[in-house]
Amino acid sequence: MPRASSRRRLLRGTAGLAAAGLLAGGTSIIAAQSVRPAAAASSGSGDIPTVAAASDLKFALEELAARFTGETGRKLRLSFGSSGNFARQIEQGAPYQLFLSADEDMVFRLADKGLTVDRGTLYAVGRIVLIVPRGSPLETDGELRDLAAALADGRLKRLAIANPDHAPYGKRAEEALRHAGLWDAIRPRLVLGENVSQAAQFATSGSTQGGIVAQSLALSPQVARNASFALIPAAWHQPLRQRMVLIAGAGETARAFHAWLQQPAAREVLARYGFSEDKEEGGREKGAGSSRWTGTR
Repeated sequence: MPRASSRRRLLRGTAGLAAAGLLAGGTSIIAAQSVRPAAAASSGSGDIPTVAAASDLKFALEELAARFTGETGRKLRLSFGSSGNFARQIEQGAPYQLFLSADEDMVFRLADKGLTVDRGTLYAVGRIVLIVPRGSPLETDGELRDLAAALADGRLKRLAIANPDHAPYGKRAEEALRHAGLWDAIRPRLVLGENVSQAAQFATSGSTQGGIVAQSLALSPQVARNASFALIPAAWHQPLRQRMVLIAGAGETARAFHAWLQQPAAREVLARYGFSEDKEEGGREKGAGSSRWTGTR
């Protein structure tokens, strides 16, 4: 897809959502503070650490941070975005103290450069879904048969995914579409979100007929009230092994939150948002691949 063309589609979709008041952003202070990545990177951390988190965690991590603050009295500053963008910002010296990535390879990359305390901890395995807003002509079909039919009969005009260039959930959406044999035909109709949270907003705002996004977002009450979804088979894409890591120099509060996220109560919240635990916690080093992913057909 030509970059200028995809950029125009992205801007048109963003403008429509901004008018509807649906774009993520702004600041909410309850127990934790949510800020945009650029603002987080330029703000002084003080004794309130800034946590860089993949946007599929938006609803789950806000709940977790509120619980952590309620239990400990320690405050956090949450910043949501694409894992690839956060990794680049950390490489450039952005003052994040804890990074929750949707792709463990990005954590390994930072660790190889000596920017982290260690090689991190696997905290969840994510899934992608086909999400369909109310009133869409698409069927909620995780094996994408109706999506193929909708391409052929003209029902599908636009489909939202996160940008595969830097968003792990966008890359997995691309892999699934390639597996289904739909990638080349559907590329001109894609609307790219800067991250998977924005893609979910595009998919459910009425500006597209649907999208491929994170199950964790589709399960949130804010999204579920306006859409239905179906899981896409895990074998259609590489696994979304999500790893968190403390950045070198992380303070006491960031370390406490990192440890707290590994407790059973935190894992229960993650499970409610569709995240699973990987029984092979030994970890997949970069380049090792996965025996579950069957690749494209």
